[in-house]
Amino acid sequence: MNTFFETDSPSNVAEYSVSELSGSIKRTIEQAFEHVRVRGEISGYRGPHSSGHAYFALKDDRSRIDAVVWKSAFARLKFRPEEGMEVIATGRVTTFPGSSKYQLVIESLEPAGAGALMALLEERKRKFAAEGLFDQARKKTLPFMPKVIGVVTSPTGAVIRDILHRIADRFPVHVVVWPVRVQGDGSGEEVAAAIQGFNALTAGGPIPRPDVLIVARGGGSLEDLWCFNDEAVVRAAAASAIPLISAVGHETDWTLIDYAADQRAPTPTGAAEMAVPVKLDLEAQLASLSARLKGAVARQMDHRCNALRALARALPSLDQLLALPRRRFDEAAAGLGRGLQMNTANKRRSFERCAAHLRPDLVKSRIGDRRQRVSDLVNRTERCVERQLDRRQSRVAAADASLRAFPSRLVGQIHRAQDRIASFGARSDAAMGSELRRLRGALAAQDRVLQSLSYRNVLQRGFALVRDADGEPVKQAAAVSPGMALSLEFADGRVAAVAGDGGAPPSPQAPKKRPVQAAEPSKQGRLF
Repeated sequence: MNTFFETDSPSNVAEYSVSELSGSIKRTIEQAFEHVRVRGEISGYRGPHSSGHAYFALKDDRSRIDAVVWKSAFARLKFRPEEGMEVIATGRVTTFPGSSKYQLVIESLEPAGAGALMALLEERKRKFAAEGLFDQARKKTLPFMPKVIGVVTSPTGAVIRDILHRIADRFPVHVVVWPVRVQGDGSGEEVAAAIQGFNALTAGGPIPRPDVLIVARGGGSLEDLWCFNDEAVVRAAAASAIPLISAVGHETDWTLIDYAADQRAPTPTGAAEMAVPVKLDLEAQLASLSARLKGAVARQMDHRCNALRALARALPSLDQLLALPRRRFDEAAAGLGRGLQMNTANKRRSFERCAAHLRPDLVKSRIGDRRQRVSDLVNRTERCVERQLDRRQSRVAAADASLRAFPSRLVGQIHRAQDRIASFGARSDAAMGSELRRLRGALAAQDRVLQSLSYRNVLQRGFALVRDADGEPVKQAAAVSPGMALSLEFADGRVAAVAGDGGAPPSPQAPKKRPVQAAEPSKQGRLF
């Protein structure tokens, strides 16, 4: 058992509790770093927690600091944090006394310059291009004359007025506006939801389904247009079943939705011009085509009339066409009377030849012959039936005799089978007994080997097995440290112990130690 010494060491240094010291450190750090701006790379970001807070770290090439964005501040961020993104975080440093750690509580977050935004933009562009979202094969053709146009933009800006005025000037159609925010937090999700909402509309519903979509916004900086580089917006534009025109910014402004859209317009007004044709131009073209059609029809009719008159002049007259058929008809009418007389005479001669063979004596003789044939057939049928009956009766008698002798043969076969089964059973019992005796002998030999190799035989000779707190055997003294919990296993049980410092025995001036008493297997003690 260890010995403890009580010594008096008076000092004028003030004593603090752990809570007081931790609270003092917390106040000092929060006062010194109440408002700081930190530039670093985001590390370990996994998105908002289920509580709505976001936990990650900011690091550079030498250091790392934990950071947190509370739920209320996270909803106000202009940009969503991403793994590996270099940012400038504004907030305050605080500590948590319960774990003696400090972290940065972020109140606002912004990318570290336009270079970082462009790098992020290029990375997303390469990612979407590799997935095939920008392939030309995916793009759909715009309808020539849509009946309904869907517009996704802000309802209060000048963009929607320009689009409506341009459509009204060119070709007035039904326009459905889905109001969204085009800048700031949550604008990307609203634009993606609007595109998906238009695609979810059904034809013939209360809200007409658009034939073409326009996603529009006025010009601005890269940060102002950043929501149109959002992944959800790009994927919604690429997956849209309705042809989509992107009209974000001015001619020089490019966003990722421009690559995923079916058509890109330099301005929102240009998108309206792409969506519908000019009605006056169509009417003029229709009038020109109508005039050309009427002239072509008139010329074709004149040409066909002239051809018909030429063909009519080449045809023979009616008398010429009917002259030969009239002559054949007259000749046939003249020979009809003679033909009827000759046909009647021929039929009469044929009837007389047939009547010569229909004498009563010939009919009677044929009837007698047929009666004799029928009588012969009846007699032959009766003899055949009698012979068949005789053969069937003989077969039935033979089968009856065979069935009467069958029971005696069956009883003999059953007796022979029973004898064979009894013989097989006896042989099987003998074989099983022999195998069981052999296995018992082998098992006894293995048990003797196991007992001879068991460490418990060593414990019977007075040795002990030392184990650590995890129950693993301790093989070397160097693995034991002072104060380490140990377990000593003897032949009759286990004893719990604690390792001492392993030094020299106490001096005579030291108080006497209480001798260690052997503890039962369930109790604890100290090992010196």
